[in-house]
Amino acid sequence: MSTADSEADDAPTDGPDPFGRAIRDFANDERTEPLWCVDGDERLEHPIERFYFAERDESAYETLDTDGLTAPLLDLGAGAGRDALRFQERYDGEVVGMEPSDHLVATMRERGVASAVRGDMFALRESFQRDRFRAVYAHGTQLGLARPPHRLREFLSDLAHVTTDDAVAVLDNYDPDADGVRDLLGWRPDPTPGLGYRVMHFEYEGDVGDTLLFRPFAPDVLREACVGSEWSVAEVRYTNDHHYEAVLRKP
Repeated sequence: MSTADSEADDAPTDGPDPFGRAIRDFANDERTEPLWCVDGDERLEHPIERFYFAERDESAYETLDTDGLTAPLLDLGAGAGRDALRFQERYDGEVVGMEPSDHLVATMRERGVASAVRGDMFALRESFQRDRFRAVYAHGTQLGLARPPHRLREFLSDLAHVTTDDAVAVLDNYDPDADGVRDLLGWRPDPTPGLGYRVMHFEYEGDVGDTLLFRPFAPDVLREACVGSEWSVAEVRYTNDHHYEAVLRKP
């Protein structure tokens, strides 16, 4: 973290953090119960190992190389640091992993992420100076928490502020118009084309996390949000029938 960056990541997390605590316990081989995704009476065990620790196929990183990811790079919602660690190996320069959870920041540092910080991906200007990064990566569909259109446009503006003129951003989300998305826990339909809802929370060892309201949006909604911003959607690729990655570039 550069000396010009915010020190807000040292402030303690407010409230329970079952998500971050369960992942840290898993990393330390101390987890005794599942981490549950919960929506009302429905619950599903969250696959911690597969999502945060299992190695991804090398082709995924080769694709990101082709996209132009490079350092300095900001990994938003970096989890336990799986991708940040790989980026450190691949790129010559600083890789910053950001999470709002103290437990996840500690886990990243314990696993070797050289620069792990606590912060809010929807308040980037409060954490980083202008032109700080040449690339941004966000994998985990947390972009759906930027409920469009207003908050999504604010996020894109902040993202532009903390990145250079030649920056690239690779962001992911669920496509609410795809059939497979209806099987997600917590899914709610929305009559508005290109938009959906997902409502859920996490539970671990008696701790109950905050209710999360996701607004998954189709690629066309992201394209529309980019109009008038410094970004344009250069490419959209699907990893399955309902999950996509969008490559954003500055015109």
